[in-house]
Amino acid sequence: MLQALSIRDFIIVEKLDLEFHSGFTTLTGETGAGKSILIDALSLALGARNDGNVTRKGADKADISASFAMNNAAKAWLDEHELNSSSIDNRAYQNTTDQDTSDQASADQDSTELVLRRVIYADGRSRGFINGTAVTIGQLKELGESLVDIYSQNAHHSLLKAATQRQILDEFGQSSELANTVASQYKTWHALHIKRLTIEKNSAAFADELAELRDKTRELQALDFTIDDWQDSQAEHNRLSNSASLLSGLEACIALIDEAEPAAIGLLTQAQQKLITLVEFDAQLKNAADEVDSAIISLEEASRELNRYLQKAELDPARLITLENRIQTVHNTARKYRVRPEDLIDLINNSQLRMDELESFANDGAFLKQEHQALNDYQISAKKLSKNRQVAAKDLSGKISKQMQRLSLAGGQFNVNLQASEPNSNGLETVEFLVAGHAGVEPRPLNKVASGGELSRISLALHVTLSMDSLNNDQGTSQSSAPCMIFDEVDVGIGGGVAEVVGQLLKQLGIDRQVLVITHLPQVASQAKQHLQVSKTQTNGTTLSHIHSLDSQSRIEEIARMLGGINITETTRSHAKEMLGV
Repeated sequence: MLQALSIRDFIIVEKLDLEFHSGFTTLTGETGAGKSILIDALSLALGARNDGNVTRKGADKADISASFAMNNAAKAWLDEHELNSSSIDNRAYQNTTDQDTSDQASADQDSTELVLRRVIYADGRSRGFINGTAVTIGQLKELGESLVDIYSQNAHHSLLKAATQRQILDEFGQSSELANTVASQYKTWHALHIKRLTIEKNSAAFADELAELRDKTRELQALDFTIDDWQDSQAEHNRLSNSASLLSGLEACIALIDEAEPAAIGLLTQAQQKLITLVEFDAQLKNAADEVDSAIISLEEASRELNRYLQKAELDPARLITLENRIQTVHNTARKYRVRPEDLIDLINNSQLRMDELESFANDGAFLKQEHQALNDYQISAKKLSKNRQVAAKDLSGKISKQMQRLSLAGGQFNVNLQASEPNSNGLETVEFLVAGHAGVEPRPLNKVASGGELSRISLALHVTLSMDSLNNDQGTSQSSAPCMIFDEVDVGIGGGVAEVVGQLLKQLGIDRQVLVITHLPQVASQAKQHLQVSKTQTNGTTLSHIHSLDSQSRIEEIARMLGGINITETTRSHAKEMLGV
């Protein structure tokens, strides 16, 4: 669950530190006070895209950190990304306004706490952190999806999309993984199918290509080319082509070291003799004398090594001609196929792979069998998915229809229609939500008949049903299984008794989850366990937003304001107390 949120210099928020409770929390305030700013800030901490300048005027950066209680999905993600060893005290964030990440202080802290942080600079740069460790914004988003589900007031419009409806049904029926398998198997079969058609269409061209490849491969294999042999040949050619210079140079070096007058060894020997005498006068010269002795030994060894090389070295014109012919043949072959000599091995391997592929094309029976097997695998999975969808469609239709009765859609009906289709990556049928707003009306596609208010209520019914169902079935992979759910004015267009039912549904949802709701409806807000109020002030021409947790008396005043507007009467307060049950 979301435990705390710290915001610094974000839009019109200068400094804000909030703690959250479990269960149902509501956030209220006058229009324009900045209620959605909290959601926007939290979304950025969870890795949302920054689409504009969010740094408060006059500040160099906006700093947002959100603290969560660790859940299993988040812990598994941290383990996978090796981010579980670092822990950072959230208070360090809350007390820091100018320090950069290098100044972040780690502290002993409950290892079950998880802190996501986002810093957005005035020039648009952005940085993300998880438990004090720098991460990509994509990683923030990936982890955030396992922590919070956010439903905005316009999110219900996605229900009009066929893809969304299909995903909702598969999620409800615990078939999301099977649907992914079907999509993957269809992609495999379709690729094989297209390849077979291509082979049949281009069989003559492939036969010509295969013949050319066979000739090329025979020529390349006859070259007997290897990288090691090529490097050795070049080194030997370089040595033989410069053998005369090598021999004369070696003789000159040997003479300078040991045979000339004076030679290096002779001169060092003279110095050695003098030092032997001088050491008797001063023992401090002993190290110098030893160094000269070592130098003489090294030069003698060098002289022997050069003599051994000279004895073995010889001019071999025939071998040199052979190497030159070999090197020229390799270069000619490489030029013919427009590659570097070093790339001839890759050319041989790629040619062989293409030959193998073309030869497999010629075996129509084996390739056709492979295609048929892929199609059979797809059909088995797709038929299983269809059966799952049929069961889930009936169950979901009944549950949403039941919720519609509670949401002032008496006699309304919700149907999940499955229509057979040509096999595709989504399975063997299309999924379409049909709805009838009241009794005696034939259900029609959701995108053609639902008004804004009806769509909002149906969306809320779906959210609640899917969330409760995922909890009851322990669907750890469900998209609705995040421990914290946030509804940003999804109750728009709802009022009266329906609003009270919406509040009851959200309260019910808050029994098992943390639910945060931004609302203008007192019927919804009055049923929350925790109540936060948003307000704004103007100081020296600067507008600032503030959020406060309300006590019981302040809450009565806020519910009364929501009921009666600016002029609050005792009757309004009495009504507010009644709604709050105090």
